Amino acid sequence: MSERVNVKVLLLLGDQAEIVADVPAEEREEPARYPAAEIADAVGVPAAELAGRRLTAVVGADERLSGWQLA
Repeated sequence: MSERVNVKVLLLLGDQAEIVADVPAEEREEPARYPAAEIADAVGVPAAELAGRRLTAVVGADERLSGWQLA
């Protein structure tokens, strides 16, 4: 069973987006990196405009996120 979670694009590092849970900073774990182009294509936003965006994503069995949507 998959779960949809709220996430935030913290910042962009080259072609990678740093993703964190959309919770208060003191509750966050370390950022995970995902290809910015993959996320941008999924949500219809230019990759350069992803930083700061709130999204939702599906957590897979391997704990990786996919199914990106604008929140």
